[in-house]
Amino acid sequence: MKEIKAIIQPFVADKVLSALREVSELPGVTVSEVKGFGRGRALGPSSSREADEIFGVKKIKLEIVVPDELVDKVVLLIAKQAHTGNPGDGKIFVSSVEESIKVRT
Repeated sequence: MKEIKAIIQPFVADKVLSALREVSELPGVTVSEVKGFGRGRALGPSSSREADEIFGVKKIKLEIVVPDELVDKVVLLIAKQAHTGNPGDGKIFVSSVEESIKVRT
């Protein structure tokens, strides 16, 4: 199993999630509102920025655990739907999952 974490622009989240809902084998998606910065971090003294800007730009984080054979399909789908061609489109991370335990059972 692999975990896919995608950081995307908020305005493309509906488009990405709609496309993910079409993948019948997809077990589920966790969606979080996050803030952060990358190479395009805000410049200037911190005293001149609004409190909201101190913690970075608002983004959406998707977390999905999928079987190995579904990884490429999901990553390509997210990349295609989230792509605008502008800086800050986001990042996708893929990592191995050693074990998964259902709390209910």
